[in-house]
Amino acid sequence: MLLAGCSEPPAPYKQEAYVFGTRVEVTVAGLPEAQAQRAVAGVLADLDRLHVKLHPWRPDGTLFKVNQAIAAGRPVRIDAELAGLIRDGARFEAWSDGLFAPGIGRLVALWGFHADSFAPVIPDPAELQRLTASRPSLTDLTIKDGLLSSRNRDLSLDFGGYAKGWALDRARRELLAAGVRSALVNIGGNVIALGKKPDGTPWKVGIQHPRKNEAMAVLTLANGEAVGTSGDYQRFFSDQGRRHCHLVDPRDGNTDCKLEAVTVLMPAGPEAGTRSDVASKPIYFAGVAGAGRYAARFGTPYVLLIDGAGSAWVSPAFDKRLEWLPGAPSPRHALGMTPS
Repeated sequence: MLLAGCSEPPAPYKQEAYVFGTRVEVTVAGLPEAQAQRAVAGVLADLDRLHVKLHPWRPDGTLFKVNQAIAAGRPVRIDAELAGLIRDGARFEAWSDGLFAPGIGRLVALWGFHADSFAPVIPDPAELQRLTASRPSLTDLTIKDGLLSSRNRDLSLDFGGYAKGWALDRARRELLAAGVRSALVNIGGNVIALGKKPDGTPWKVGIQHPRKNEAMAVLTLANGEAVGTSGDYQRFFSDQGRRHCHLVDPRDGNTDCKLEAVTVLMPAGPEAGTRSDVASKPIYFAGVAGAGRYAARFGTPYVLLIDGAGSAWVSPAFDKRLEWLPGAPSPRHALGMTPS
């Protein structure tokens, strides 16, 4: 019995998958392998379901059919899950002054960033201007008695700006319900932590350098904290020396990639994953001057920006949480945090 009491805990169970156009990795620690495997399988099955349902351009997906109905000017019946996503998206769109815009799916497609494997596309300037001028917003939508209608046919729902973070919160709830108390979920660089490792040490993640295939800093995560990153280095193309990334600015429809990356750490809470994902978009478009304002609205003091010249701008609170590695961006400047 003494020997049994001192035995090593089970090795962490890890499984990978590919959903939402990105790699997913779920690590569960402190449980027998069979129990951990069941818990992870449940999470991945739910992600597979959501991948089909929320894919804006898969004909077998719910969102594709909803967007078709909007384009045709027809009301369409939606379920409570999708209605909740739309209502939450409208709330976040308002917080971001429209810089987070889940209704600009047509602009995303116009640039060719709608496909898992995309080719460089330069949009027709007239169509780009027309779609931008139509200002598709979730405020154009009405949901009544389970029916969705839109007053703007140019609106096309694309939840790529926060589906990964939203899925992190779902995964955390599902793992907790399955008895998991120690885990790390990574959906394409959006990460959430559950508890600590079985040895009592916290989970740590690396923050990727936007111009190198390596980490530039290490971040220690507390229970329930989530981290989200938006950058110009995963999905992009160059045309005549100009870099275009998948982050489409809803104000003018352009993809100028003025920053290299934005990383947001969100304190623990029921929407930590979602907010970490969403907040990175308005902060990216607002840049150094407006980052603090949107960070405050979304409820975090932890923000890191890498500007177009490769310099780092980091909030004082976040700087204290980061372990900078050799080769990290330099110089590093203090990022001012302003009231919302």
